[in-house]
Amino acid sequence: MLNFNDLTPGDRIVLRYRLDPQELSGPTLSDAIGHVVEVTESLVVLETRGGIVEIQRSKITNAKRVPPAPPRRRARVDPSSN
Repeated sequence: MLNFNDLTPGDRIVLRYRLDPQELSGPTLSDAIGHVVEVTESLVVLETRGGIVEIQRSKITNAKRVPPAPPRRRARVDPSSN
């Protein structure tokens, strides 16, 4: 697994983490992908497309660096609309 002490703000990573027990009626794990904002002894903060996500380090099961996100595709234009 990734050494969190080697991370710097701006690194792009993916984390898999355990969900809180009250959320266990469905999946028990979730993923977050984004850029590192902050790493503390107990917390990893990521900026994802959906906003800021704070994840307790004790809940993280896997982590790794990932390459930059591919550019977003342009919306398709319906040829019949012309």
